[in-house]
Amino acid sequence: ETMPRGLYQTPDTKKTEYKKYLDRSGVHDALTKVLVGLYEEPDRPVNAIDYIKKHLGGQPGLGAEDKMKKENEDMKTKIKELENSIGDLRRQMIKEDDVGATLRQMNT
Repeated sequence: ETMPRGLYQTPDTKKTEYKKYLDRSGVHDALTKVLVGLYEEPDRPVNAIDYIKKHLGGQPGLGAEDKMKKENEDMKTKIKELENSIGDLRRQMIKEDDVGATLRQMNT
C-alpha cells in the first residue's frame, strides 16, 4: 500500500513547490511589480490595500459581490442606452421612408 505523496514531503519541499507554483502562474511577478510601484510612489497612498487592489486589476473597496452588482448596474444602463438608440434609428428610418414615399409620389 502506498502513502499519499504529500506525506513524504518536508516543509522545505512544500515551500519550494509553492514558490515554483507562484512563479509559473505569474503571481510572484505581479505582486513584485505592484509592491515596487507602491515603494516608488512619491506620495504614499493612505490605503495601501486599495492601491494594491487597484494595480492588480481590482476595484478598491469593492468585494466580489459589490463588483458584480456594479457591473450588473452598468450593463443595465448600457442596455437602456442601446434600446434608446435602436428606437431613435427606427424613428429615423420611418421618417426617411415617409420622405422617400412622398418624393416618389411627387415624381409620378
